Amino acid sequence: MSVLVTKTAPDFNAEAVFADGSFGKVSLSQFKGEKYVVVFFYPLDFTFVCPTEIIAFDHRVAEFQARGVEVLGVSVDSKFSHWAWRNTKVKEGGIGEIGFTLVSDITKSIARDYDVLINDAVALRASFLIDKSGVVQHQVVNNLPLGRNVDEMLRTIDALQFTEEHGEVCPAGWEKGKASMKGSSEGVAEYLAKNAKKL
Repeated sequence: MSVLVTKTAPDFNAEAVFADGSFGKVSLSQFKGEKYVVVFFYPLDFTFVCPTEIIAFDHRVAEFQARGVEVLGVSVDSKFSHWAWRNTKVKEGGIGEIGFTLVSDITKSIARDYDVLINDAVALRASFLIDKSGVVQHQVVNNLPLGRNVDEMLRTIDALQFTEEHGEVCPAGWEKGKASMKGSSEGVAEYLAKNAKKL
């Protein structure tokens, strides 16, 4: 499996269902220079762990938007399957009218480009944080039974934006408002002297 961190994220131009339920095409490159992007892959519509993750992203979509982040969910299903799943009530196993875009990777080319396709069938639970210049800054890949922690993606976005703004680095478990450190021997020594017991 490829590690894409520090590399330019593979571009795509694909059919999608947007937050308002309409069909259209979306490309990764359309956000370059304007927004951060979270691209997350999931195996299939109308499955079991997948709706819990998608609903978790939806519950936090305003938090992503406040950080200038576009969220794109991707699976190998058709746009019509995505649309049908959005139009199935949550209490009936659907995802409801979620507030972000679902991308159709029916050719499996996007999952292949991101090297997350398994058994030439479906994508693993992979998430990629892409900065405004189109470079992958964070990726995590889970096996099919293991659901993701969406709050961890928000924390990682906060850390990335903090380092971009302040030029300091973020230690283990860093959260907005907590101490950062200077990226030097002196910086780590100073940080550990004050915070080692809290780690």
